[in-house]
Amino acid sequence: MAANFWTSSHFEQLLDPEEVDVVHQLDKDKGLTLEEFKLIKMHMTNCVFPFLCILKLAQSVKVRQRVVATAVTYMRRVYTRFGSVEASVFLYIVCYESLTIVFHFSFRKSMSEYDPRLIAPTCLYLASKAEESTVQARLLVFYIKKLNSDEKYRYEIKEILEMEMKILEALNYYLVVFHPYRTLAQMLQDAGINDTSMTQLSWGLVNDTYKMDLILIHPPYLIALACMYIASVHREKDITTWFEELRVDMNVVKNISMEILDFYENYKISDERINAAFSKLDFKP
Repeated sequence: MAANFWTSSHFEQLLDPEEVDVVHQLDKDKGLTLEEFKLIKMHMTNCVFPFLCILKLAQSVKVRQRVVATAVTYMRRVYTRFGSVEASVFLYIVCYESLTIVFHFSFRKSMSEYDPRLIAPTCLYLASKAEESTVQARLLVFYIKKLNSDEKYRYEIKEILEMEMKILEALNYYLVVFHPYRTLAQMLQDAGINDTSMTQLSWGLVNDTYKMDLILIHPPYLIALACMYIASVHREKDITTWFEELRVDMNVVKNISMEILDFYENYKISDERINAAFSKLDFKP
């Protein structure tokens, strides 16, 4: 993995919000709205019965939170136009020098073709390998069958492995993901925060940001700062001076904070809403 976020593929692939909030045309044709698109992604990140999701499965196979976060990032990338045009210049001689530009495109995948109920566990499987915390495919399949009440979505090893290759292609084989956790720990220490309740709240806020697309849009350190900012206000900890000493645009930090608070205020999952969204997508007959 790249040691520096600023030289990594993660940084190179950061997107604008308008590039993330786009529903694939195939899904649009089936009546899926942007709100339903967001709802399905959020639901597959952190859902409860009757649907299987990344967090529920991760708790069963006992992987680290970092693996969960990476899996969620992969899943969100699959349904996003992940990967900007990349140009590599090669000079070669035939009878003369010529210049060849190689472009690498990655197109967003539709939920109609890439079933979220298979994408979610497969992303967890792939993330466990990328984060060197490998989960055996047979163990994953065992818990998929144990936890999933719907026979149609109790997948076999072959289906997980086949989808893994499709996900790798969809991601253009870019598997590097930087998360806010390490930065958050360093910043809490730097700010002199020894309050356990504020530390736990900040950590919980970071976990909840993976229910949104923030990791595809903002550098991890800004997400960590936004979570610290919210926690400091909520716990009435005055670290204004510390924030002022940072060389960051506090307007950006506050805007991210508002996105997080808006999410808590407006995004509520109900069985009716999620069932209505899934019913628009034609999965296995």
